[in-house]
Amino acid sequence: MESRLNFFGHPLAGKVLKHINSANKVIADSTLPVATQELVKIRASQINGCGFCTDMHTKDATHAGETPQRLNLVAAWREAKVFTDAERAALELTEQGTRIADAAGGVTDDAWENAAKHFDEDQLAALVSLIAVINAYNRVNVIVQQPAGDYQPGQFG
Repeated sequence: MESRLNFFGHPLAGKVLKHINSANKVIADSTLPVATQELVKIRASQINGCGFCTDMHTKDATHAGETPQRLNLVAAWREAKVFTDAERAALELTEQGTRIADAAGGVTDDAWENAAKHFDEDQLAALVSLIAVINAYNRVNVIVQQPAGDYQPGQFG
């Protein structure tokens, strides 16, 4: 499979990605725990059917020390005992924030309040931003049919 458009090599797309990558760097440097960041990226990517991002973020999480058990259970996090209450709140917010079109009211007050119990305002800002950024990456890769499987941890710096 080849992508429909070489988004990574296209001059205009490169400018767009530069700005998205800059936003992602701000989030990565925030106090939102790295493990939570990777779980959020994986779950949104699973929901959006983005093989490229799912491949990338599971490999990055593994490289950072995440366990296979937790990675294998991200899609079924509600039934899994391996996630903290804070991670579960972040995953719920991720699901609702990713599936906005499927929910008449968007993100529920309960999901927001639960996240706010576990994360301070800076972390909430990072979490909301991360959900938006990973959804942007997912949409780009799904639209251009970016192939999955060849990513190597650290490939993009």
